[in-house]
Amino acid sequence: MNIKRVQYLLIGIFFLFSTQLDVKAQEHLIPLPIDMQFGEASLDLAKGIILQKNNSLLDNEYSLAQEILDDWQVNSVSEKADDLPLMLLTVEQKPVAGQSAEAYHLTIDKNGIRITASSAAGIFYGLQTLRQFDVQNKQIRTVEINDEPAFSWRAFMVDVGRNYQPLDMLKEQIDVMAHYKMNVLHFHFTEDIAWRLASKKYPGLTAADNMTRWEGKYYTEEEFQELIDYCKERHILFLPEIDMPGHSAAFERFFGVSMQSDSGIVYIKELLKEFSETYSGLPYLHIGGDEVKITNKNFMPEITQYVESLGYKTVGWDPGSNLMPQTIRQLWMGGAEKVKEEGEMVFIDSKHLYINHMDPLETVTTIFHRKIGQQDHEHANLLGATLCSWPDRAITDPIDMFYQSAVYPGMLTFAERSWRGGGKDGWVANIQPKNTTDYLEFKDFERRLLAHKDQYFHDKPFPYVQQIGLEWELIGPFQNEGDLTRSFIPEENPYADEIKVSKTVEGGTVILRHWWADVIPGIIEQPEENTTWYARTRIWSDEGGSRPFWIGFNNLSRSYASSSPELGTWDDRKSTLWVNGKVIPPPKWEQPGIEGNLEIPLLDEGYSFREPTMIHLQKGWNEVLIKLPVADFRGQSWSNPVKWMFTFVPYR
Repeated sequence: MNIKRVQYLLIGIFFLFSTQLDVKAQEHLIPLPIDMQFGEASLDLAKGIILQKNNSLLDNEYSLAQEILDDWQVNSVSEKADDLPLMLLTVEQKPVAGQSAEAYHLTIDKNGIRITASSAAGIFYGLQTLRQFDVQNKQIRTVEINDEPAFSWRAFMVDVGRNYQPLDMLKEQIDVMAHYKMNVLHFHFTEDIAWRLASKKYPGLTAADNMTRWEGKYYTEEEFQELIDYCKERHILFLPEIDMPGHSAAFERFFGVSMQSDSGIVYIKELLKEFSETYSGLPYLHIGGDEVKITNKNFMPEITQYVESLGYKTVGWDPGSNLMPQTIRQLWMGGAEKVKEEGEMVFIDSKHLYINHMDPLETVTTIFHRKIGQQDHEHANLLGATLCSWPDRAITDPIDMFYQSAVYPGMLTFAERSWRGGGKDGWVANIQPKNTTDYLEFKDFERRLLAHKDQYFHDKPFPYVQQIGLEWELIGPFQNEGDLTRSFIPEENPYADEIKVSKTVEGGTVILRHWWADVIPGIIEQPEENTTWYARTRIWSDEGGSRPFWIGFNNLSRSYASSSPELGTWDDRKSTLWVNGKVIPPPKWEQPGIEGNLEIPLLDEGYSFREPTMIHLQKGWNEVLIKLPVADFRGQSWSNPVKWMFTFVPYR
């Protein structure tokens, strides 16, 4: 059996310190509505309910409401009946001044269920909230909800140019987006590796010999249109990206010219015109523009004006090429900076929202606290944000992307943050100090997230486990003078009286120093090179026996050509782990010590995509000690940066 599948069959085995998630679904909604007031009574649905809508534009929403009632096993009729409650979907003729077009009002009382909004999208989002409610014995709790998003642009980006994804996998992600009120799918399908959309005029563009990875895998005209329609039915804007003039090696291989040349401009205009004539009704086109040397300063202005003449509003990467002022800027590089409400330019925030660079557990912690554009809500110059998944490195199977990166945990966390707004200034990598407001809010969100994992993602890759409740005492620093094997007193007796605890932290993943330490603080305020720290904790087991754990010491980005650990080591820093005084050996790596190469897939280098480590625990308390040495912070190479961290958490 596939190792990845084995991991997810282990769910529910191990609960060392978890709280019981037996709360009703009403108490773990995601995104949490802005204003929600529960009543003490319940609505009785035992006899059924009348389902009606006030507008023919709500046909899709009416069908969704019927699906929800079917899931609840509640009978519905369309005609009035005196002894039945009413479920009514109503589009208001006059929107409330200043209210988002995506806002909705959901009421459940003794008379029935009513969802009102100024648009079909608002009704759709009200239904997505309703579908998370718990119906027990045909009873549903009364409630009044007034809800609207803080940001109107709540996007997810998939990169199918580098690694192809089949249509059913894309549809599953779109469904998850819809369930959690995300409303833009950014579809990146042109790359150096491959151009993955069929062209009638230039069919050889998608030929297998013009691709360097997933040869011959592309989307037909029918499949592409199917994706557009699938998104539209779920109130999701489809944003195609034709990256220009960079990331265009596949274009250049086929046409034999640079995209920025006179001939290249003719060819790309032909492709753009064909695209616009084939796929109608798309309001935006992402024109790329990043990571490229501009040799023709007129290229991007000319292409922008041409794309606009085809009827599109343009979006481009910033920093990038010489974008026109009217092009919406998608921010992707640099530290946390406030997007000010001034000037004419409009922005979408994607800074530090690349889950391919994040440890899976760190993903949820970081995104939960992430303040979009350093603003609580959108304004004239800030639409919202896009969560991005860039699997630059080759993969063996498309599903691997979902185990290597926390795609679904990240999406749900981003959905919460982009809908509710707010967050914390700056960027966060670790769980915040105990009993602060940030800590308590994260604790509540994690409870809701794990409930959704159990209820909705039990058959899908969802690499996240509970972090709250796992406390660590950090001891250090000890000067190792560059000798990573050097021993210090905690190794002799982790709980010796003379040992002083420097700091107490919490979490399954703890980052001492981030590889982007200039913009993301680690848990150590002033980290020093050539030092060793220790982390210790005690965990309880009701009985003796082997238990599964996620263990890791070096989160390998899925975008760097990072090297694999040497045989017999956890990482290149000589990190060591003891449980009850016994050394826990690292896995027998499938490809030990190989030099990083983006065309060599990762196989077992990360804890979330290999079989959990089994550790024997004794009945009662068990002592855990982790040694965390570091030399300098430069790393072996650009592709092997030093992310000084550890992950140790029961897998359950």
